[in-house]
Amino acid sequence: MLELSTRQLEIVDLVRKRAPITGEQIAEALGVTRPSIRSDLGLLAMLGYIDAKPKVGYFPAAANGDAGSSAQDAVLRMRVKEVMGVPVVLRETATVGDAVVSLFLENVGSLIVVDAAGSLTGIVSRKDLLKVAVGNAHADAVILGMVMTRYPNIVTVAPEDTILDAMRKMIVHEVDGLPVVQAHPQGGVPAAEVVGRITKTTILKLIYEAAVSREIP
Repeated sequence: MLELSTRQLEIVDLVRKRAPITGEQIAEALGVTRPSIRSDLGLLAMLGYIDAKPKVGYFPAAANGDAGSSAQDAVLRMRVKEVMGVPVVLRETATVGDAVVSLFLENVGSLIVVDAAGSLTGIVSRKDLLKVAVGNAHADAVILGMVMTRYPNIVTVAPEDTILDAMRKMIVHEVDGLPVVQAHPQGGVPAAEVVGRITKTTILKLIYEAAVSREIP
């Protein structure tokens, strides 16, 4: 079984005793801020320890949820390199027009931008592209280097990190996917080679499959 932290155990206990209880009420009871427990609440809900209803609050998960099952624990302990997908990348010299086409063809929410050596230089999202496109008749010709969020101001994950590590980063930073990078020297300078990508959808699919597998006779 996956071992919960002291604070996570306190949250589960609070939910059991005071349900329905809001995130703000949980934070107040623990003497912390709401943002500081966002990742804990997300993990506990995903693992099946608690449930949540919009405008109602958190409450104990159904008993048949089999919280902390060994199958789910095994998924969370898997390494990112075992499940990561192929990254959708463009060079920073590509244009906004190129990026829009790639987003639709690949059906992704963001693109990873790399240099000639395949090292991470930035991330460009649909929101970034929308910002530059509104009211700009020449947006298609703008290069990605002008609109992307630049590395190292990007949340990443390493191949050897666990699925739990990746999930925690996505929840804390409120992102739907992470570039998987391998640190290596490039001309004597540390660089981050892009080797993959992992998304919330990938993780949720793994957890769902683990849950379904327990129901098969």
